[in-house]
Amino acid sequence: MTSVVARDETPRSGRQLRIAFGGYEAVIASVGASLRSLTFEGRDLVVPFDADEVRPGYRGTTLAPWPNRIVDGRYEFGGVEHQLALTEPERGQALHGLLSWAEYADRVIEDDRVVLVAVIEPQTGYPFRVEVETEYRLDENGLQQTVTARNLGADAAPWGTGPHPYLVAGASRSLSEGAPATETKRQAPAVDAWTLLLPASEVLTVTPDRLSPVAVEPVSEHPEWDFRESRVIGDVFIDHAFTGLTRTDGIAEVRLVTDAGTGVAMTWDERCPWVQIHTADNPGLDGIHRIGLAVEPMTCPPDAFNSGTDLVVLEPGAEHAASWRIAAL
Repeated sequence: MTSVVARDETPRSGRQLRIAFGGYEAVIASVGASLRSLTFEGRDLVVPFDADEVRPGYRGTTLAPWPNRIVDGRYEFGGVEHQLALTEPERGQALHGLLSWAEYADRVIEDDRVVLVAVIEPQTGYPFRVEVETEYRLDENGLQQTVTARNLGADAAPWGTGPHPYLVAGASRSLSEGAPATETKRQAPAVDAWTLLLPASEVLTVTPDRLSPVAVEPVSEHPEWDFRESRVIGDVFIDHAFTGLTRTDGIAEVRLVTDAGTGVAMTWDERCPWVQIHTADNPGLDGIHRIGLAVEPMTCPPDAFNSGTDLVVLEPGAEHAASWRIAAL
């Protein structure tokens, strides 16, 4: 006798959780607790993707238990050597943590707020049990995401986190349900024409082939990456972590603006002393090449599991929270 399995109607990006407040609307996809879309009065603030599309790379996902790269996927913690899967095989790195393709469960669902949760189970390369809770909340000041880690295990665990949105400064038609994704993406404005304010005095230089960390250096020695005063991005390539952030009342702010004056801002506090900026370079792929600017506040820099720089060590039973906000200008 042949059994018939009911067809799963869940979109490829997971369950769709829509929240709204005032002129803001966001859709969170349950796979990776991903920010699938964010609009203000119908204007995109992040590069969206379709509900039934396999999420393009790490667009909008929550990075945990580390952001960015661990070189060679190897690190030592507590005197024990660990080897992670190389999830960026072309560069031989372990990229962006362990939960980007995990299904998050609902904890709170409200009109303007959702809270999702997933557990990192002990596994090869990361033998720690950590609960990861992410809250998305809308108010008159935009969208705030808070990521809270709780160590459920008996051993201390290394931890880091950050988001992965691609910000959009200018007006573009929102990606409607069922619309061809590539058609809308071609209409997105180019990064090159946007003006960037990035109040960072230091940049982490990397190797050109694998983007492995080299050294923290003043941006004054790398004027192509010095955006302490607002200026047009142009054709400069950026895929670097920045620090030495100038803050107002403890808050750092990155601004991205069009020549027409529309824009988007991202802010965060001292719990994220780093920010990764990426110009979304995909040469030869017109539909996705430089269509948004990745702005990724991070609790630690690339390869922190090895360097120890700003690495959070979660003791058994301890928790750590970090948050950031995206708002229209």
